[in-house]
Amino acid sequence: MSSGKSMKDLQTEVDTYIGQFKEGYFSPLAMMARMTEELGELAREVNHYYGEKPKKSTENEKAIEEEVGDILFVLICLANSLNIDLEEAHDYVMNKFNTRDKDRWTRIDEK
Repeated sequence: MSSGKSMKDLQTEVDTYIGQFKEGYFSPLAMMARMTEELGELAREVNHYYGEKPKKSTENEKAIEEEVGDILFVLICLANSLNIDLEEAHDYVMNKFNTRDKDRWTRIDEK
């Protein structure tokens, strides 16, 4: 179901959605609380699928993908509200991993 959207496209799409409401973006602190809540929901789903705590028969099935999507939405909202370009943020962190941490992990032998 790939739509081929860039991070810039995602940020614009979320900004357009939020822009239709008078309230606009929540405060950064409120979004951090929301992201923490969503991360807890993701942790619960991962624990159900891969951990030792199966779901109760009365609990609704929620996909891990849905929870990751919720976190991504809130992260984009936070970035947009703080005028952070997520493509630039990604490039920055990848440069850090490819330079500072380039010898930190054991590489797979290429044949």
